[in-house]
Amino acid sequence: MSRPRLIALLLAFITLLVFLPVGRFNFLNYDDTDYVTNNAFVKHGFTLSGLCEAFTTFHASNWHPLTWLSHMTDCALFGLNPGAHHFVNVVFHAANAALLFVLLLRLTEKLWPAALIAALFAWHPLHVESVAWISERKDVLSMFFALLTLLSYAKFAKENSRRAYWLALSFFTLGLLAKPMLVTLPFVLLLLDFWPLRRISNFKFQISNLRAVGKLVSEKIPFFALTAGSCLVTFIAQENGEAVVSLANVSLRYRLENAPVAVVKYLLNFFWPYHLSPIYPMSGKFSGLEVALAVAVLVLISLAAWRWRSSRSYFFVGWLWFFGTLVPVIGLVQVGGAAMADRYTYIPSIGFFIALIFLATDWVAEFRVPKTVVAISAGATLAACIFATEFQLQFWRDSETLFRRAIAVTQNNDIALVNLGSALDAQGRFEEALVVDRQAEKIEPGRYQLHSNLGNILSHLGRPAESLAEYREAVCLRPTSPVLHNALGSQFAVLGQYAEALNEFAVAEKLDPHYAQPHAETAKVFFEQGRDAEAVDELRAALRIEPDNFQILATSAHYLAANENAAARDGRAALVLATKANLLAGGNQPMVFDVLGMACAEVGDFTNAQTCVENALTLATTARMKNLEPLQKRIELYRNHQPWRESFRATIAPAKN
Repeated sequence: MSRPRLIALLLAFITLLVFLPVGRFNFLNYDDTDYVTNNAFVKHGFTLSGLCEAFTTFHASNWHPLTWLSHMTDCALFGLNPGAHHFVNVVFHAANAALLFVLLLRLTEKLWPAALIAALFAWHPLHVESVAWISERKDVLSMFFALLTLLSYAKFAKENSRRAYWLALSFFTLGLLAKPMLVTLPFVLLLLDFWPLRRISNFKFQISNLRAVGKLVSEKIPFFALTAGSCLVTFIAQENGEAVVSLANVSLRYRLENAPVAVVKYLLNFFWPYHLSPIYPMSGKFSGLEVALAVAVLVLISLAAWRWRSSRSYFFVGWLWFFGTLVPVIGLVQVGGAAMADRYTYIPSIGFFIALIFLATDWVAEFRVPKTVVAISAGATLAACIFATEFQLQFWRDSETLFRRAIAVTQNNDIALVNLGSALDAQGRFEEALVVDRQAEKIEPGRYQLHSNLGNILSHLGRPAESLAEYREAVCLRPTSPVLHNALGSQFAVLGQYAEALNEFAVAEKLDPHYAQPHAETAKVFFEQGRDAEAVDELRAALRIEPDNFQILATSAHYLAANENAAARDGRAALVLATKANLLAGGNQPMVFDVLGMACAEVGDFTNAQTCVENALTLATTARMKNLEPLQKRIELYRNHQPWRESFRATIAPAKN
């Protein structure tokens, strides 16, 4: 095996080992819900309807259909196994490391600088976010196609292969369909024309030189056309999803100040990547000195790059690659509430590493540094990167750990507090979650997610009137959210205000016809009103939309198996639904086992009914769940060959706060 092939394989293999811990990590409550766990068309796997959704909707304020297809394929292959989803990210990242090495070697014919740049890219802790976050599949996937684009373009430039040109254009299209941050890639192609391809030799304003530049630019018109189209679609998608922040909320002055400060912070994080966070909140203002120093640093580096454009062309190209590919995400068009993000360095870092490593290579040759010293220094640097990456990886294992880390290394991070509150809420730690969300409210009371979380927590704590007020506030802040209208309707139902509840469910259904939960909640209200036939129809509607939602399946089975109204019972249908729910839930949900027991009892299979409830009791005890008396009562019934019956009608006045 040749040395380059061996290095490429080693890069990929070591990268897989470095990121191996992510196979034990969970889904996060930050974007992973929108991208996978609560995304109906993704969870169903690779389907024709999902394919249409991927290409025709602006889900999660983005249009990246290839990313959706990737997540759908994962769900088809692995279901909702988070470790498998994580490992697909790692495989793409390892492939990207190998491809980057091959690209740089073909472009520069410098073996060890190419290997070192690829290793830094693969193992630098700034890239943990792109790899360890399932929702950032779009980063590793788009980079995969970006590198294939550059490899094909290099072949075209060196061999004048038209096939390679059209391959480059095709790969670029696929990359844009994965993540639109690749819009700057045509400019990278022009930089490569200068160095190392040398298709243009200098920047002198001579007629022959201008003609050469014009030819190179015209050659890339199809690439620029795709860039323009992607920019337009992306802006429409993010504005449609209300992700684009207006100047009224974030001033132009703040954006202009934040841009140079953020770029310098990225540079510092390359050398000292310790206080990394998934969220860097926007500060209220910057001091004049901070902005001036940041601008001065960028101007000095840019002047050095210009001065070295002929003697050290790699530095000029590397610096412009880094700075230019950051332009879409430095905050001039503000999206979301973050000042910067580690994931934004995934593509730009290549330019930085090119400038740094080739400059170091020149200095090593100039000062005749011994090879042993060079090897030890390079090895120590890579070892330090791996150590820092392993350190950073540990914080991505679950939502609570991640956002506690974010709060520890940043200030006034209301987004991290809100997500930490959600994580605690999901664990049933409602009092702790309430304290955390109240802290977030003091920092930024205008987040709809915050009020939604508070509504959920207060509902669990038995404070329905306060919960209703929070949900109303959330809906006022985000009136286009079907999830919030559904939550508000559920709280109206708790208070016995059924007309208002049904109205909110209807609004939620209208806003998103593919959202099943409003139908399930409407069914619950109909059962409480004694409208059992209509309730069953609503359950069927919910199951048509989400046939693989184990919670809706189990809820439907519960109503069909245990209703004291004989006309509304259907034991065989309940058994089919409960069995499917148990399979989808992985056989580890006590509630699902309990319902399966009800369905078995309804069809007269009391032996299996008893076994199911015993399993439910064991799981509930292990999970330290409270109020296990109903399970024990059902075991006794099944032992006596009696099915479980209950009324779903509302018979008492709703609880008051």
